[in-house]
Amino acid sequence: MTEQFPILIAGGGIGGLSTAIGLAQRGQTSTVLERAPRLGEIGAGIQLGPNAFHCFDALGIGEQARAMAVYIDSLRFMDAMTAEEVARIPLDDVFRKRYKNPYGVIHRGDLHSVILKACSDNPLVDLRTSSEVVDYEQDENTVTAILANGERVRGRMLVGADGLWSNVRKRVVGNVKPRVSGHTTYRSVVPVEAMPEDLRWNAATLWAGPKCHLVHYPLSGWKLFNLVVTYHNDAPEPVAGQPVSHDEVRRGFTHIHEKAQKIIEIGKDWKLWVLCDRDPVDNWHDGRVVLLGDAAHPMMQYFAQGACMAMEDAVCLGVELEAVTGDVARAITSYVGKRHLRTARVQLQSRWIGEHIYHPAGAHAELRNTIMRNKTPEEWYQSVDWIYGGMQNNAGEMHGGKHIPA
Repeated sequence: MTEQFPILIAGGGIGGLSTAIGLAQRGQTSTVLERAPRLGEIGAGIQLGPNAFHCFDALGIGEQARAMAVYIDSLRFMDAMTAEEVARIPLDDVFRKRYKNPYGVIHRGDLHSVILKACSDNPLVDLRTSSEVVDYEQDENTVTAILANGERVRGRMLVGADGLWSNVRKRVVGNVKPRVSGHTTYRSVVPVEAMPEDLRWNAATLWAGPKCHLVHYPLSGWKLFNLVVTYHNDAPEPVAGQPVSHDEVRRGFTHIHEKAQKIIEIGKDWKLWVLCDRDPVDNWHDGRVVLLGDAAHPMMQYFAQGACMAMEDAVCLGVELEAVTGDVARAITSYVGKRHLRTARVQLQSRWIGEHIYHPAGAHAELRNTIMRNKTPEEWYQSVDWIYGGMQNNAGEMHGGKHIPA
């Protein structure tokens, strides 16, 4: 009888909607409960490793997502103090053949719109806005989501995909505040014509300097450039999307090369975020309730894997539910077992990269540059095989003839 109830999904972001469409592909009904009055995404560009494209295919949106992406030629690492290139990782045919997919960049809103349309077009997905999940109750066979307006929605399972400040996580793991990194990120998107020609590269470029770094790459069919600059200023409290002046952004980057400073000067309408993450945990579930994406494993942006990990979660959860014919308890146990160590590794290495690769100074930075300069493309690829190869390199598992990320 519980099959008559949908799977409830708290959160209508990339992770929540990916979960809904992944379930629908396997004949499972779901109800997405989003707190905002409309479904949409804020932010700017995100990077898509090959594992993201594996997910798109598994979710049935591969063609649509590929049409929205920009395919860059390389990942470039620059010294922000000298303006010299330290390393360049080619993303050419050798890379694509190795990982069965490309490396791309996309506007977060464009990606969200692709997944949202797939959900909107599927009769097995019910999308509800102004429906914040604040608590839940459960019995042996069902779970009831309690909304902020007092409404109760019953389902056979609840997926907490409600982000860093997840209400579902508070019940599952405990009401522990996120870890404030002290890193402040400023974001802007500008027309491609505003980008200086000597920086208008078809690459995801990172400039590393003492206690700061800058990133830029093209978006939306080369109509826009995404600008992201980060300063380790020991900011004490979380902030999200707050408008700031040019002067405030400049403050953390006066010590770097003038060529890198151009990136800040061309930015418009800068907004700031104080970055947060959490320590990895393995207790993602409580009976018929399970966490996914940032609710389970919020991470620093430095591996460019936040959205990718949420989509991998979504695909994995759908696969595990299908494998056990909808047995919620078994599916949840298997899903958490397959996901928590992989995501923990991304969380911890993202944190480490920010401190030890992107922000050092002096001899530490010189050593970093020397090591990076001497790496061959093959050595770079070997270092990321674990993350871009998915299950083919982690567990060797295939499901239904499709590659499913670990």
